[in-house]
Amino acid sequence: MQKQKRRNAISNFNIPVLDFDRAVKFYSKLLDYDLQVMEFGGAKLGLFEYDHEQGGLGGALLHDGKSKPSTTGTIVYLVAGNDLQHALDRMPDASDEVASRVIVPKSNLGPGMGHFAIIDDSEGNRVGLYSPH
Repeated sequence: MQKQKRRNAISNFNIPVLDFDRAVKFYSKLLDYDLQVMEFGGAKLGLFEYDHEQGGLGGALLHDGKSKPSTTGTIVYLVAGNDLQHALDRMPDASDEVASRVIVPKSNLGPGMGHFAIIDDSEGNRVGLYSPH
């Protein structure tokens, strides 16, 4: 039997947060859209925008009292619109309660591959940002 190739390596992701309201505010301002908030299994979730019908992959902020933010583990890269510089420019307003910082500024991945940046968020996570321009 031939193995089927996977379309995506990731099916979903969670970014752990300590202060749920602060994190929702931070990411909503950073990415310039309102995260959908819900509860599931005793945890609070802030859902990132994605297009499920077009095969998009989703993820969420997770506040469950058990998961802990980290700057030393896996880095999740969030799509930050067509030009991630706009998100980086919004960071000071997004992080007015707690210090967040740009670790790697907007950097070119190579011809036609887009750009990335790496930040420390309001909760103590290291997160990547990506844009095609």
